[in-house]
Amino acid sequence: MKLGEVVVVVVVVVVVVVVVVVVVVVVVVVVVIVVVVVVLVMTVVVVVVVVVLVVIVVVGVVIVVVVVVVVVVVVVVVVVVVVVVVVVVVAFVVVVVVVVVVVQVVLVVVVVVHVVVVVVVALVVVVVVVVVVVVVL
Repeated sequence: MKLGEVVVVVVVVVVVVVVVVVVVVVVVVVVVIVVVVVVLVMTVVVVVVVVVLVVIVVVGVVIVVVVVVVVVVVVVVVVVVVVVVVVVVVAFVVVVVVVVVVVQVVLVVVVVVHVVVVVVVALVVVVVVVVVVVVVL
C-alpha cells in the first residue's frame, strides 16, 4: 500500500468513528433528558396526590369534630365514611406510586436497550467500513 492510500484509510476510519461517537452521545443525551422530564412529571403527580390526600384528611377531621358536637350517632357514621375515604385514597396513592415506579423501570430498560442497539449498530458500521476498505485495497 502506498502512503496516500494508508492516509485515506485512516481518515475514513477516524471520520466514521467520530460520527458514530457523536450520534451515540446525542442519542444518550436526548434519552436522559426525556427520562428526567418524565421523572419530574411523575414527581409532580405524586406531590399533587399527597396534597389532595392531606386536604381530604383535614376536611374529614373537621367534619368529624362538628358531628361529634351535634350527635354521637352521626359521629359513628362519619367516622366510618372517613375511614373508607382514607382507605380508598391510600389505595389510590399506592396505585399511583406503583405506576410511577413501573414507568421509571420501563424507561430505564428502554434507555439501556436503546444504548445497546446504538452501540451494536455503530460496531457493525465500523466493521463494514473496515471490510470494505480491506476488500477495496
